[in-house]
Amino acid sequence: MRGLRLLALTVALWLGLLVPPAAAQDMATLIANRVSVVGDDTLVAEGAVEVLYQGRRLRAARITYDRPADRLHIEGPITLIDGTGSFLLASQADLAADLSEGVLISARMVLNQQLQIAAAQIIRVGDRYTRMSNSVASSCQVCADNPVPLWEIRAASVVHDQLRQQLYFDSAQLRVGGVPVFYLPRLRMPDPTLKRATGFLTPELRTTSGLGPGVKVPYFIALGPSRDLTLTPYLTAKSGRTLGLRYRQAFATGQIEVTGAVSTDDMRPDKTRGYVLATGAFDLPRNFKLDFNLQAVSDPAYYLDYAVSDQDRLDNRVEISRTRHNEYISGRVIQFRSIRAGEDNATLPSLIGDFTFHRRFDGGPLGGEGGLRFQTHSHYRTSSNPLDADLDGHADGRDLSRVSLRADWRRNWVLPGGVLGAVMGEVSGDIYAIRQDALYQGQTTRLDGAAAVELRWPWVSTATTGAAYVIEPVLQLVASPRRLAPLPNEDSALVEFDEGNLFSLNRFAGSDARERGVRLNLGIGWTRYDPAGWNLGATLGRVLRRTDPAQFGPASGLAGRSSDWLAATQLSLGSGIKMTNRLLFDDSFAVTKAEVRMDLNRDRYGIGSSYVWMLADAGENRLTDTSELYLDGRYDLTAAWTGKAATRYDLIADRATNASLGLEFRNECLAIDLSLSRRFTSSTSVEPTTDFGLSVDLLGFGSGTKAGPARVCRR
Repeated sequence: MRGLRLLALTVALWLGLLVPPAAAQDMATLIANRVSVVGDDTLVAEGAVEVLYQGRRLRAARITYDRPADRLHIEGPITLIDGTGSFLLASQADLAADLSEGVLISARMVLNQQLQIAAAQIIRVGDRYTRMSNSVASSCQVCADNPVPLWEIRAASVVHDQLRQQLYFDSAQLRVGGVPVFYLPRLRMPDPTLKRATGFLTPELRTTSGLGPGVKVPYFIALGPSRDLTLTPYLTAKSGRTLGLRYRQAFATGQIEVTGAVSTDDMRPDKTRGYVLATGAFDLPRNFKLDFNLQAVSDPAYYLDYAVSDQDRLDNRVEISRTRHNEYISGRVIQFRSIRAGEDNATLPSLIGDFTFHRRFDGGPLGGEGGLRFQTHSHYRTSSNPLDADLDGHADGRDLSRVSLRADWRRNWVLPGGVLGAVMGEVSGDIYAIRQDALYQGQTTRLDGAAAVELRWPWVSTATTGAAYVIEPVLQLVASPRRLAPLPNEDSALVEFDEGNLFSLNRFAGSDARERGVRLNLGIGWTRYDPAGWNLGATLGRVLRRTDPAQFGPASGLAGRSSDWLAATQLSLGSGIKMTNRLLFDDSFAVTKAEVRMDLNRDRYGIGSSYVWMLADAGENRLTDTSELYLDGRYDLTAAWTGKAATRYDLIADRATNASLGLEFRNECLAIDLSLSRRFTSSTSVEPTTDFGLSVDLLGFGSGTKAGPARVCRR
C-alpha cells in the first residue's frame, strides 16, 4: 500500500515525463514498490515494476526513465506484452518511452503463445519490425534435461513484420533433433497470428501402385479478404503430372467452392484426365436457401486412381428450399450420370425435376393435427426405346411426369385405464403422364387413401434400485384399397422394414407404390433406464395381412400374409459402449436381414464394428446374398502417437474388399500423418490399388492443424 500511495504522488508529478507530447492524451500507468526522482530529469522505479501504455504491458525489476533522451533503461528479468497474444522476454533493454522501439539483450520472443524465437539481441524498429540476430525458432517444448528441441530453425537473423504478420529468415537451417537436414539462404513464413497468406502449404508424399511414388506441393494464393486459390502440382514417378486447384469465395449471403484437377499419366497415356466439382450455398430473401452441387469426371476410374472419392454416380443438382416450423418448400433440378460398370446412362433417368410444398396444421374443426402436401415430379431418359431391351424391369426410354396432392390427419385421445387411442387417415390423388413406354403409355389418374385406428398401452414401473422400466404394446389396424391403377414403380424399389416404420400407413419411400389391403401392425417395446447412466431398449413386431398383395420382394421382410418378425435392440452404457441391432427373421428363424453395430470409445482406445446380412433380391438389384463385416479402431500408443486400422471383409467372396492402416503423431509443435490403404476389388474400369501417404506439418507457422499434448519435462 505504501508503494501505491507513493505511485499516486509520483505519477501526478511525472505524467508528462512518461507520456510523449504527441500522445499526451493517452495515460500511462506505473506501478512499483519504490519510485524516486534523481535530479531534474531522471525517474527510477524499482521492485516489481509494471508499466501499462496503449495496450502494452511491461514488467521488470528496475526501470530508469531518461527524460532528455525520452528512453527507458530496463533491468530484468523483463516481460513485454504487446496486447496481441505475443510477448518478449529479455535480461536487459533500452527502449523508447512508448515501448515501440529499442534493443533487448539475451531476449526471446513468443508469438501467439506458440512460436518461440530466442536471440542474442532483439531490435524493435518503428513499432512494426522486430529484428533478431543469431536466432533459434521453434514451437517445441524445451526441457532442462534435454535442451535440444524436436525441430528448430536456426538463422543468422530473423525479421518479424508485425503489420504483414510475416517472418523473414536469413541463412536458415532446419534441424531435427539437433541434426541439420535442410538449408535455405532465404525463407519467408507466416507468423502464428496470420490466418491467410500467399505461400506454400505442407507438402504431402503419396505412393500408389498405379502412379508410383509422388509428391504434392500445394501453393495458396490469397486473392483478397474473401477469396483464395490453391494450386497443387502432383508429380509421380510413373510420368504422372497433375495440377489440382481449389477456388473459394465468400459473399455477404453465401459462399462457393470449386475444386478440380487435370492429369496425364501412364495408365491412360493417350488421354487427358481430370475432374471438376463446384458447390455453393446462399441465403435468399424470405428465408429461402439456394444450394448447388455440380461435378464432372473424365473417366470412371479417375476418382479412385487419384483418391478423390469412391462415388460411382455423379449427382448434379440445384435446389431452392425453405424450412419453417410447420412448412417445407423445395424446388430442385437434378442431373445424374453413372460411372458404375455395366450401367447405361441412356436408360437411366438422367434429368429430374421436383417441387414440394408441405404444410402442417394444428386444431381445426376436427381437432388433432393435419397436413397438406403438393408435389410435382418429372424425369427424362435420353433413350427413345419403349421396350425393356436391357431386361432391368423398366422401359429403356420411359419419361414420366407426375402431379400429386395428399392430405393427412391424426387425433389422439387418452382412454380409461391409461390407454392411448388414435385415429388417423390420409387421402391422395396423382396424375401421371408417361411417354415412350409400351406398357404404361399415356395419362393415368390414381386416387388412394388409408385409414387406421391405433391403441397404445404404456406401462411404467420403478424398481427399488431406482431403475425405470417402460413397456408399451401397440396395435394398429390399417385399411386401404386392395387395387389401384397400374403404374410403374421407379422411386420405391428399395423397402426398409424397421422400428421407424413398423406403425406406418405406407412403408414405400416414394410415391409410385402404395401399400394396399387390410393389415394389422403389432409390436411391443421395452426400455430400461438405469440411474447409473445406461439404458437398454428392445422392440419386437410384425405385420399381419388379410390377403397377400404381392407387393414386396423376399429381402424386404414384408412379403406374404405374415411379415417376418422384426427384432431391434439398443444398448448404451455410460462407459462408452453403444450397440444397435436389427433382425428380420421368419417363423423358422431363418434370417432375411441382419444389421449389428457396436462401438466402444474410451479415452485411450476406440473400436467400432458392424455386420450386414441381406438376402438376394432381384427387385433390389442384388443377385447374390450380401454378408459383410466392417471393423475400425484406434489406439493411443502414447500421449502423442495414435494407431488406426480399418477393414471391410466380404464373407460371401471370402476376401477383404479394402483395408487401411494409419499412424498419427501430434504434439505441441509437430504433426505427422502416415497412411497405408489397399483396395482389393476390381472391375472393368478399376484395378486393385495400394496407396501410401505421408504428411509432416511444423506447427507454429500459421498452421491450421490442431496441436497435440505438449511434452512433459522431467524434474
